[in-house]
Formats: sequence, C-alpha cells, structure tokens
Amino acid sequence: MRSRRFLSALFAGTVALAACVSAIDPAVSQDNASQALGAHRLATTEPAQSYGSYARGCADGLVQLPETGPTWQAMRLSRNRNWGHPEMIDYLQDLSREAAQIGWAGLYVGDISQPRGGPTSSGHRSHQIGLDADIWMLPPGSLTLSRTERENISSVSVRTDDQRGLTRHWTPQHAQVLRAAASDPRVDRVFVAAAVKIELCRTATPADTPWLQRIRPIQGHNYHFHVRLRCPAGSRACETQSPTVAELSNGGNGCDETLTWWVTDFLNPPPSSGQPPAEPAPRRRHPREYTLADLPRQCSEVAQRP
Repeated sequence: MRSRRFLSALFAGTVALAACVSAIDPAVSQDNASQALGAHRLATTEPAQSYGSYARGCADGLVQLPETGPTWQAMRLSRNRNWGHPEMIDYLQDLSREAAQIGWAGLYVGDISQPRGGPTSSGHRSHQIGLDADIWMLPPGSLTLSRTERENISSVSVRTDDQRGLTRHWTPQHAQVLRAAASDPRVDRVFVAAAVKIELCRTATPADTPWLQRIRPIQGHNYHFHVRLRCPAGSRACETQSPTVAELSNGGNGCDETLTWWVTDFLNPPPSSGQPPAEPAPRRRHPREYTLADLPRQCSEVAQRP
C-alpha cells in the first residue's frame, strides 16, 4: 500500500513538473530579448525579484517612479524606462530629498529600466534588472516641466572635450550630491567621468574612503552619473557584480589607480614599443542581440506573463 501511494505521489509530482516546464514555449526562448521584454508597457504583478546580472537579466514586480514628485522629475518619458526595483525607487526619492537639502531643487532622473527589465532596443548594456539609474548632471531649474519639455531639454557635460578637466558646469554641489549618492549603504558603485573622480580624489581625506571607493571612472558619463545598487535581500537569483569595489580598490579609495591609469595610460598613452599591435579582441555581442535563451530561465516566464 505504501509503495502504491509513493508511486502515485511520484507520478503526480512528475506530471506537475512537466506541466510547469511545458508552460514555457520552447520557441519563445529564441525570441529577441529586447523585443520580447520591451514590448510590455507594464510590469508584472509578481513580487519584486531581480534575475541575473546588471547586463544580462530581467525582473518581476518593478515599480514605476512617478513622473513628477516634490524633489524629482523623470526624464524622456517616451522611453518608458522609469521602472525599478522598489529599493531603487525608494533610493532615488531619498537621494532627491538630500539633493534639495544640498541646494539643488532635486534631481532629473534618466533611465532606470523597462517595466520588465531586460536589454533595451537602444542604448545601455546594463539597466536590465531594475537596479541601475542615470541621474542628470544638470541641476533642475524647474520641477514642473511638461512631457514635451522633458523630451527636448538636454543635460550638461561636466567634463571637457579632452577628458582631462571639468567644465564651468561643475560646482561644489555636484561633489556633495555624489557624496550623498555613494554614501548610501544600498549602493554598490557610482559611475562617473574620469575627470570627476580625479577632482574628487584631489580634495579627498582619509575619512572619505568608504564612499569615494564606490565612485568608479568610466567613459560616457559626463552628462550623467550612474548609480548601481547591490542585490536586494530576497532576490536570490540576482548576481552581485564581481570583482567588488573593495577588491578593485584594494581597500583604498581608488584614487591611486585612477590617477596613474586614466591620466597616463588612457589620456596620454605611452609611445609604441615597436612590437606589432596585438590582435583585436573578438567582437562582443551587444545585449540587444540576445535571445531570451541568453538570459536567466526566469526571463522567458517574465516575457510571457500577462
């Protein structure tokens, strides 16, 4: 009798598992991920979860940053990328209030993620799991911009064209906002133009190390800075970025490697050694070329949810 009950339970479990697996249409996994996920105008109604990595993933239960708040405005609304993990939305609202205390009216918030995350059809390699956000370097002049105005207004570059210095748009308040952004324990790292990191290093003290360590130089961030949050508690399928910022900085503030590499090797490369150039690296696929099969298995489910 026990044997029959066991076999019956095993059979029922196998059927249930097969039904779960068959719920994902195998053909769906070959769909272009940016199209399959980007076609949805709304998030799923599942609990908030980030799946995969910042540059290869998707998300359930993202929340839309309200278009306008007392200390922020979401920009470029036509992109529908003002969706993030609830922890990111809370963070942005908190930071906007701190910016108002520093002296700005608040923040202009650029891209966060699509309603279901995933690769976008244009632009970013990351911003795929609701934990990345771009914040404009332009201090808000108005927090009552219309949708049309938000499509046409531009941010300002705080980095000179030669990448070595800062423009007249850089102010002490920019440094204070970045300090506030990177000091929050929810933050993994903040990406800025190299000239910004160098300026922050120039005025750094040992007490600044914990937050300055998280400020990381990267190209293409002269009009905005990019905040990346740690994987939230409970998002077990979220992949933390490696190496960690502490490993990148060897326990320091990241200023030594910044000044030696960006100022010398990158901006002023050493003369050629006379050796033939190395073979170019193989072309990297852009995330907009990914299929759902290239993403975590949960993303096929996210794409098919109503």
